[in-house]
This record gives sequence, structure tokens and C-alpha cells, in this order.
Amino acid sequence: MKRVRRPDPKRAASIAAALAVLLALPFLLLAPARAQDFNPFNWISDLFKPHEAPAAKRAPEIRRPGGSAAKPKRAAKPEAARAAQSAKPAQPPVEPAYFVAVLGDSLGQMLGQGLAEAFADRPDVAIRRKAKENTGLVRDDYYDWPKAVDELLASGEKIDVAVVMIGSNDSQTLRDGAGGAFEPRTPQWEAAYAARVERIAAAFRDHDIPLLWVGLPVMKNERLSADASAFNDLYRAHAGAAGAKFIDVWEAFATEGGAFSASGPDVNGEIVKLRAADGVHFTKAGARKLAHFVEPDIRRRLDELARLRSPESPGVPAPAEARAPGDETPAAPVEKPIAGPVLPLTGPARAPGGELASRSPALARRNPLQGAPEPGRADDFSWPR
Repeated sequence: MKRVRRPDPKRAASIAAALAVLLALPFLLLAPARAQDFNPFNWISDLFKPHEAPAAKRAPEIRRPGGSAAKPKRAAKPEAARAAQSAKPAQPPVEPAYFVAVLGDSLGQMLGQGLAEAFADRPDVAIRRKAKENTGLVRDDYYDWPKAVDELLASGEKIDVAVVMIGSNDSQTLRDGAGGAFEPRTPQWEAAYAARVERIAAAFRDHDIPLLWVGLPVMKNERLSADASAFNDLYRAHAGAAGAKFIDVWEAFATEGGAFSASGPDVNGEIVKLRAADGVHFTKAGARKLAHFVEPDIRRRLDELARLRSPESPGVPAPAEARAPGDETPAAPVEKPIAGPVLPLTGPARAPGGELASRSPALARRNPLQGAPEPGRADDFSWPR
């Protein structure tokens, strides 16, 4: 039987002490101040500690001669960065230079709203909203539109173009100044109504102000729609006779058969609701579409005015024949055409020797495709070969 040798306890203790000294030796040499707190078995407990994010790096403290810590100075920002952070100076607002006066009833108010939206990108264009709700050309005892137009034109307020849309409240009895009362759409009523239309249109014509008279749209109520159609005939005839331009919007808000339609395509082509529930007024999208038919005339007049003002703008030299003697201002460059006249290459010569190129006999002989094809040549299509 083999005898088992027991380990010597003293020897094992000495070996363990030597290992502990070897493990602690680097820490004792590098950090003597922390040697008393060293525990060679701390790594075991560190395995079970939760992970902590590293602390943010802080700028080193600067000690002053007195011993107090001074805060580190921040680096000065460059001039470009400070200029970028500074607020940009606000641009001066553009003053309106073109004025559009919109007159009429509640439909005229909506037309003015649509025109203001249409010209929102033109700060130089101002929409003067002069329309009055619940007014018309019949009840001059409530609001006298011909008189109001005369007062507006006499006030000196600048108006470059005027727009009128009225008539939605005019299906009622008309009373003239002599005490007569005429029922709607009778001959006497139409004569008195047409005289008021002509008076308004003539007032703008006498002041050299272009007038756009917008017709009424189709209505949901059949009686109101019939009256609106008759009113449009009066506007077209009598306002046009006094120099105004009549703009018809009937089909734009009706179906293909001419009936009332509350919905339809807007200015972007999307089907939306255009008319209000009463079948007379417009929604916001409908008001914008209504203005769409007036907008081209206003923009065209704006372009014409810009062309008239362009020769008078500073920096444009006068023509040579209009310059004073001794004026050395360079003349404006003459605009050249993109292309000259078309000259046919095969046409007859207009002068002796005027051909662009003449074919010499030598070139004709060297041309392999000139004359009859030779046997076996590429252009020889005789059959059989």
C-alpha cells in the first residue's frame, strides 16, 4: 500500500504570502499612498458591479498665485461666426405701386378676398376692398352705389383698375327718384337698372380707369338663377357700352348642362366644395377660383405698365437720335436675330460665280458612286452576278 503524503501547512502559507506580495508589488510601487487601501481580490467584486458611464471630461483648473482656482477662459469666437449669429437686418417693406379697387355686394367681398390671395406674392399690388354687404343697385335709399363711386373718384385715392361684382340682392322692387316703383325684370325696371349700370361704368371711363365687370354665377334657386342670367345680359350690354369689360363666370361654376353645382375643380384641378350652403355665396376655394378669371386681365395690365415704364427707368441710355450733342453715353446694343434668312443650297446662282461650290471633273471621276456601277462593286445589284 502506497503512503499518501500530506501537504505541509507552513509551506502552503509561505507560498500564498509570496503570491500576495507579488500581486501587490506593482500597486505598492506606483501608488504608495493607496497601498493601505489595496485589496488584491477587489477584481472579484468588480465583476458584479453595474456598469457606469465614464464621467465627462472637465477642463483642468488653473491655480492662481493666491491659491484660488480660476475658471478657464473660453476661446473667442471668430468674427464670421459672430456675424452669422447676429440677427439679419430686416429688408425694407415694398410699398404698393399698383392699386385694384373691388366694389360690389357680399359676392364682391369674396372676390376681393380671392384677389388678395391671388396677388399675395406681389407686395407691389394692393387690393382695395370697397364692397359693402347687403347692398345693390336697386335700394339706393340703403346705399347709393353711383353716388359712392363719384365720391371715391373725387377723393383722389389712387386706383389703377376697378372691379365690380354686384346684383345678388337686386331681385326686388326698384324705386326711382320720381316716386315710381317697378317690379323686377319689367321694362321700366330694366331701363332704370341699366341707367345705374351705365352711370357707374361711365364714371370710371371718364377718369381713364379700366373697369372689369364680373357677372353673377349660377344659383341653386331656379328663380334667383334666372334673375342672375338676366342681370348678366344687362351688365354685358350696358357696362360694355360704357367702356367696361364684362367677365362671364357662369360656366365656370355650372355643370356641363348649365345646372348649379356646389363642387367642382379648384385652381389646382382638385374637386372641392366651391359654393356655400345657401347656393349663392362661395367658399374660400370658390372665391380663389372666382378671382382666377379676373387675375389675367390685371396681370396683363401690370405687364403693359411695366413695358411703358421701362424706357424711363434709370440706367437705360436714350436712342442716338434723341441724344444731345456731345453726349457720349454708349448706345444700347442692337439685338441681333437668332438666325439669318434661309438660303437654299440647290437654288440657282443669283450672280455669276455665285455658286457655293462647283464640282470639278477630277472629283467626279474619283467618286466611286458616280456613273454606272462596275461589275462586282458594292453598288452593283445586277442579278445573276
